[in-house]
Amino acid sequence: MSTLALWGSQFWLRARFPAGSAGRSPALSPPPSLVSFALTIAAMLLAPACGYHVGGRASLIPDTVHTISVSAFGNATVRNTLARLLPAEIARELHARTRYTIVSDPAQADAVLTGALTNFNTMGTTTDPATGRATSAQVVVTLQITLTDRHTGKVLYSHPNFESRERYEVATDPKAYFDESGTAIERVARDVAHSVVSAILEAF
Repeated sequence: MSTLALWGSQFWLRARFPAGSAGRSPALSPPPSLVSFALTIAAMLLAPACGYHVGGRASLIPDTVHTISVSAFGNATVRNTLARLLPAEIARELHARTRYTIVSDPAQADAVLTGALTNFNTMGTTTDPATGRATSAQVVVTLQITLTDRHTGKVLYSHPNFESRERYEVATDPKAYFDESGTAIERVARDVAHSVVSAILEAF
C-alpha cells in the first residue's frame, strides 16, 4: 500500500475515533462528504498499486478504429511458407491480445496492416564439442511492417526494418531444421508474430 493510501485510511480512522477515546463511546461520525473524500483518495491510490491495467487498446490509435485486416505479405526471400504463415499468425496475435475485430477483407477494415518478409537467416550459436554439430541456432527475420488508417490514409505504425531474433535448440543442421516443410518454421512464424504485435502495442 502506498504512503498516501495509508494516510487516507488513517485519516478516516482518526476522524472516526479521536485520540483518547479508548473506553468511551465512539465519537460522532464525521460528515459523509469527509469520509467519501478520504475513501476516494485511498481507492484511487490503491488501484495502480494492485497492478490493474486495461490491456489491448493502443491509446493513440483513433477511436474510430474497431476492425483490422492483415494483408498477405510480400516476400523477398526463398522462405515462401514463412511469408504465407505470418499474416495469419499476426492476425491471431491481434485477436488474442487486443479488443479489435480481425476481418479478412481490407475494404471492410478501419485499419490495414501490410508487410513483407525481406530477410531470413539462421546461424549456429553453440556446438557439441564431441561432434562439432550445432545444438542451438539463432534465427533472424527482417520485415517491413505498416499499419494504416484506411479512412484517412494516416500511417499509425511503420517499421521498414523490423528485426526479430529468436534462439532454438536444434537436433540437426540449422538449415535443414528450418526446412520449409518442417514444423519448426511454423514455430518461427508464431514467435515472429508475437514480436510484431508486441512492438505495435508498445509503440503506443
